Amino acid sequence: MQYNCGVLTRSAFASRFAFRTVFGMVHLHPLPGAPLYAGKIDAVLEAALVDARALRAGGVDGIVFENFGDRPFFATRVPAATIAAMARVIAEVVGEVRLPFGVNVLRNDPQGALAIAAATGAAFVRINVHTGAMLTDQGIIEGDASSTLRTRAALAPDVAIFADHLVKHAVPLAPLDPVQAAKDLRLRGLADALVISGIETGSAPDASQLATLRAALPDAPLLLGSGLTPENAAQFAAADGAIVGTSVKEGGDVDRPVDAARVAAVVAAFKASGGR
Repeated sequence: MQYNCGVLTRSAFASRFAFRTVFGMVHLHPLPGAPLYAGKIDAVLEAALVDARALRAGGVDGIVFENFGDRPFFATRVPAATIAAMARVIAEVVGEVRLPFGVNVLRNDPQGALAIAAATGAAFVRINVHTGAMLTDQGIIEGDASSTLRTRAALAPDVAIFADHLVKHAVPLAPLDPVQAAKDLRLRGLADALVISGIETGSAPDASQLATLRAALPDAPLLLGSGLTPENAAQFAAADGAIVGTSVKEGGDVDRPVDAARVAAVVAAFKASGGR
């Protein structure tokens, strides 16, 4: 595997995952302890299996599991019940749907994500705030890259870190240079890949922002984190991968099940639209 200062290069990313990788979201239904939990973990598992099967049928290269149904989210550490439930559901789903997968514990619990990754064999974790600080709907969230990287070394050294750059549903605490923030995320926070999103779930990022970051970080894997559709895929030729959720759900509704036909359309459009 090729590394640059300990992080994945673009070629290493493509070798580990796929060319123009598409990761499909499995938005877990509310888990035990969450305000909207319906009281049946087996129902959560079945819904996750339905979505994972549809993502596989549509041709994704991997899956991202996220406790999306647990809103309103804890800002950082989540309860042990959440970690246990996610680990159980993920282990059972990937036992059947054998694709590379990652874990995101919302809103920003990289320690919990790494624990799940170590227990389930995940290939990566997504971290919403890895460096710096952001003002979010959960309050101020500060990155803790120093602790996260040391925990990874101890628990799951082969797990990649996909870190959001100016994550959605959040704003910086003070004006900043987005290019310098991206460089810090990569070079000082040692993020293996940078995730670029729109302002909220389902919204597309600014294509010019992606181009600017590509020029500043020519060998860093850049991933779209929201808003990819068949119609706008050609705008994001500079991306190495994408994480898709809202647009692959029935009717484009984030709270509905995954539609395999919509998955296939997004995958085909993205893989045909760019790369190097």
